[in-house]
Amino acid sequence: MLQRVFMAPDPGRLRLRHASRAVLGIGLAVALCGLAGRGLVGAVAGGLAALLALFTVTDATVRAQAVTTALLPVVGLPVLALAAGLHAYPVARDLAFLAVVGAGVYARRWGPRGHSLGVFAFMTFFMTQFLHAVPGQLPGLYAAVLLSLLASSLVRFALWCYERGLPPGATPPAPHGRGWARPTTRQAFQATVGAAFALVAGQWLSEDRWYWAVGATWWIFVNTASRGETLVRGFRRVLGTVLGMVLGLAVAVPLHGAPVPSAVLVAVCVFGIFYTAAVSYTWMMLAVTLMAESLYGLLGVLDPGLILLRVAETGVGALGAAFAAALVLPLTTHTVTDRWVERALHAVHGCTAAAAARLAGDETADPALLAGELEALLGRVRMALAPLVHPLNPLRERKARARQVLALLDACAREAHGLVAVAGDPDASHDARLTAACRRVEAAVESLVGAVPERAPTAGPGVPGRHPGAEQALAHLHGMERALAELAAPLSGSRLLRV
Repeated sequence: MLQRVFMAPDPGRLRLRHASRAVLGIGLAVALCGLAGRGLVGAVAGGLAALLALFTVTDATVRAQAVTTALLPVVGLPVLALAAGLHAYPVARDLAFLAVVGAGVYARRWGPRGHSLGVFAFMTFFMTQFLHAVPGQLPGLYAAVLLSLLASSLVRFALWCYERGLPPGATPPAPHGRGWARPTTRQAFQATVGAAFALVAGQWLSEDRWYWAVGATWWIFVNTASRGETLVRGFRRVLGTVLGMVLGLAVAVPLHGAPVPSAVLVAVCVFGIFYTAAVSYTWMMLAVTLMAESLYGLLGVLDPGLILLRVAETGVGALGAAFAAALVLPLTTHTVTDRWVERALHAVHGCTAAAAARLAGDETADPALLAGELEALLGRVRMALAPLVHPLNPLRERKARARQVLALLDACAREAHGLVAVAGDPDASHDARLTAACRRVEAAVESLVGAVPERAPTAGPGVPGRHPGAEQALAHLHGMERALAELAAPLSGSRLLRV
């Protein structure tokens, strides 16, 4: 687990820049809230708002990210008013919280923007419970949230917008469907049921900190699509929380809420959240738990009993998520995996066809964009197969098949990236051998998932073997063809992937 975080590849040092910018943006937001006289509660609210804006807004382009960030207060401020207004009415507050949970998950059907707005709405309601905010505090909280969003946007879009020099990120479109066949509809219902369980059980444990259980259920459902993914994410959340508890007892509690060292610890935790999020959910949760303990220390309410209660509430939330994912409109890992593997294979062929078209002289073909989409889809395949390759999975044959599928798809992606690099060579000439190789890749994909919409272009003029680019392209196509042929065995036994 340590190796996965500290030795994981970081091309372009994007994770390092992302985490460093987050510390700067959130630090500026908190500083401005302090200078504006918002007090400790306002600083905490502003810091959380800035963290969410920097963490959850993941649109493909900088322009789209700016639009989504501008929409955050449109969603968050009314929810903040609703939560504060219902502070004295527990039953109405609980029903409203569950409605926000369902709506927030359902909003994912509109892609990254819907996801970001749904998360912000939920966390605004959660933050109100965390701070025990009442209607009289709304003007100050509004000012803190707006000021912090402005500060974090200044850092993200003006002072340090490193994304402007990068190609647009690729985000795989959400699977379609109608009614209960739409994954977001099923998940919204699952999350609401799981949150209801967590809310009741959490209030049984604590009348003051019950919202931790609801928060755990919510975040376990984020970025999961099957019951297997949900169970693995729940396990990792509990493990990260326990590790954070142990570290908090050793680090956060002895600080006794001292402002300067506690603020430094919060900054370190923020860096850890952003730096580890892409590679280890367990380590991210460790950082989140330690940050929460530091904030409670600043608020003057941290003690060992509170830390143990957080672990118990997290366990209740994980149990609620597991119950809902397994028993309420469940989606099996097999079903979800098949869907993402099929889309990844379509992307392999799409990238191949676009590269071949580019080599044939079509300047409008853009294989690089399709290669980025392939990488995004492979990320979803890895998440879908995570339950099967997990160390605690006792089904060795299924684990071996899942690992073989991942390895072969990664091989296809490497060959696709190599082909894209060759296609970018303006001197590389197209010949009939490339068309024939593309046809074989097309046939290999069709044998696995059925007909594909893209077709390799007709061979243009060119002399076989006269340019090294053509030979390199052929080598990548042959490697892709071999990997696709080897995929037939593990995918034909896909029934072994059922969980």
